[in-house]
Amino acid sequence: MQLHTLSPHEKNRKNPPVGRGGKRGKTSGRGGKGQTARAGHKIRPEVRDLIKKIPKRRGYGKNRSRTVRTNRIPVSVVNVSMLEVAYKAGETVSPTTLLAKGLVRRAKGRAPIVKILGAGTLTKALIVEGCDVSTAARTVLLAALGTVHA
Repeated sequence: MQLHTLSPHEKNRKNPPVGRGGKRGKTSGRGGKGQTARAGHKIRPEVRDLIKKIPKRRGYGKNRSRTVRTNRIPVSVVNVSMLEVAYKAGETVSPTTLLAKGLVRRAKGRAPIVKILGAGTLTKALIVEGCDVSTAARTVLLAALGTVHA
């Protein structure tokens, strides 16, 4: 094996030259002569005239619902079985107490919106305040002689 016998595994591919030499072809991306060949030329696009006819109403486009949804605080979900472990009988369940006990996380720097779901069993009477409660969780809480304040 000698250096002059080695050949590359893949050949270098260059784009074929276009037009009359140069890098990008005949007019190098500057169009033809006349107005389009001069520096600072500007032809008004037809689209701009169409855009001007659209009324200036921000936030009423096809993606309106998507922008509203991004500003919402996400809902944190807590099951009844988690309340059974974390709380004693007669204690109050609220977003701030759930945050203090580490069952939910902060949402955008504040206490989150909490929804309590009915998975699991409950043997203690708890007072629920400031939380959304599913119908299954409401029946479990009331069966354990607890109270639910909306």
